[in-house]
Amino acid sequence: MNNTMIEKFGRVGLLYGGTSSEREVSLMSGAAIHKALQNLGVDVIAIDAGENLLQQLPSYQLDRVFIALHGVGGEDGTLQGALEYLNLPYTGSGVLASALAMDKLRCKQMWQGIGLPTTDFALLEADSDWAAILERLGGSVMVRPACEGSSIGMSRAATAEQLQQAWRDAVATDADQQVAVIAEPLLPGPEYTVAILDGQLLPSIRIESNAEFYDYQAKYFSNETQYLCPSELSGQREQELQALCLQAFESVGCRGWGRVDVMVDSQGNYQLLEVNTVPGMTSHSLVPMAAKAAGLNFDQLVEKVLEVSL
Repeated sequence: MNNTMIEKFGRVGLLYGGTSSEREVSLMSGAAIHKALQNLGVDVIAIDAGENLLQQLPSYQLDRVFIALHGVGGEDGTLQGALEYLNLPYTGSGVLASALAMDKLRCKQMWQGIGLPTTDFALLEADSDWAAILERLGGSVMVRPACEGSSIGMSRAATAEQLQQAWRDAVATDADQQVAVIAEPLLPGPEYTVAILDGQLLPSIRIESNAEFYDYQAKYFSNETQYLCPSELSGQREQELQALCLQAFESVGCRGWGRVDVMVDSQGNYQLLEVNTVPGMTSHSLVPMAAKAAGLNFDQLVEKVLEVSL
């Protein structure tokens, strides 16, 4: 361990794993971050966040927390609220921003309310008029649970029967089947993502997937998915994209670090998809890729994320 790092950060608890549907990804992110923190000489304790996490935390005598938990329970404001109650500083966005970013339905409603570009949508329910929704949204849609990440529960639909089945599949991601499910028009793309680190916009990335869409497998395991960073946009289009992503990030109230995902519609306009407040930090992840293009290696990126928690 490095005395300078210990003086700077104290003892850091790295929370990873967890119990959400994104546990597998969180384990990979946590392992990579843990190695980086060890390389930096940080006094770090890796904690696989189980059901009794809040009872365990005081015994570790932590000075701050690095959150590497993806999805429900780690990225949705609940953990952030608990850490504030325990008076433990943590990485990333606060309670409200985390909750709003995780809830794609309410986030889209907010963006529409303040005039930021995001597609129309429909809230799907058991008695929805599937054919009418398809017609209103342009005939082909993407369906997803409002409060999941990593493309879990997402699927495409182009007929009333497919839409109803897509709704069933999305609802099935929640054990209590209480999850809100939304349908959005299918956008032709391309898809871009912009990472934000302590107020700095990192170079955009263009994502090109050979899969039907940029799904869980394409995100974390496929070697076929291609990433262009820099994304080969013109200077003006890059500025437009980055300005929009910063607006989206700040409108949600995010801080520290995060990532904003965007797609292009048939008229060539950017449409906001979502904000990620605890982005993946795996070998296939986008924020490390953008950081590298900006001159930061993985260890430096991890240190910067932790620094912002100061």
